Amino acid sequence: MQHPWTRYVAIGDSFTEGVGDDEASLPNGVRGWADRVAEELARTNHDMAYANLAIRGRLLDQIASEQIDAALALQPDLISISAGGNDLLRPGADPDRVAGRLERAIERLSVDGATVVLFNGPDIGMTPVLRSIRGRVAIYNCNLAALARRHDAIVADMWAATELQDARMWAPDRLHFSPLGHHRIAMVVLDALGVEHDLHPQHPEPMPQRTWRQAASDDILWAREYFGPWVVRRLTGRSSGDAIHAKRPLAEPVLRQPDEA
Repeated sequence: MQHPWTRYVAIGDSFTEGVGDDEASLPNGVRGWADRVAEELARTNHDMAYANLAIRGRLLDQIASEQIDAALALQPDLISISAGGNDLLRPGADPDRVAGRLERAIERLSVDGATVVLFNGPDIGMTPVLRSIRGRVAIYNCNLAALARRHDAIVADMWAATELQDARMWAPDRLHFSPLGHHRIAMVVLDALGVEHDLHPQHPEPMPQRTWRQAASDDILWAREYFGPWVVRRLTGRSSGDAIHAKRPLAEPVLRQPDEA
């Protein structure tokens, strides 16, 4: 069955850009869940156009000021926005106030009647980096559910996608999703939209058992390669997206990528 949308624009931060799902042949070197969603939307509507304005490291206010007007100029009938995650990582972040700013963004995005897709946060209690903000995420999710009802937005429910608690769904940096995670999130989005799709659950091989020495060694390596540079960027006011541009600034036809093995 063909869905009703013809122009899809995705805005947000690294989550929507596709960081963690490396694909050297694609713009910015990443694929991600939004590309997968666009590919499935184009499968039943060959006139489907897709733009992705998301840039890694962006805070909610930056997304609102830099991406919303550009998104609306593309005249989409379907818009996804994932924003606020980087804000919640900041010390002392107030999830109620972040949600209030997101609501103002949604009001702008829905002004022309486009369908708006939102994302609640996944349950991150098992992640070593993010578990400390699990309570903030839960409060943010409650706010998001309420504002989605007020503005007739669709919520891609990542909290309910318990598969995302599997370590294999996360990239080596433990902050972004792996190709497996992006694949699963694309399924969540398409199911929320009520779109029939060809994506199926993937069942990777179990992770090998590790001794405590191996786990400790992995943690030290992770801290040196990922966590340390992340902290330095925060302290110096730099962002991983400072030299990055939107990977799909125009609404253009979608080329379907080969399915994962």
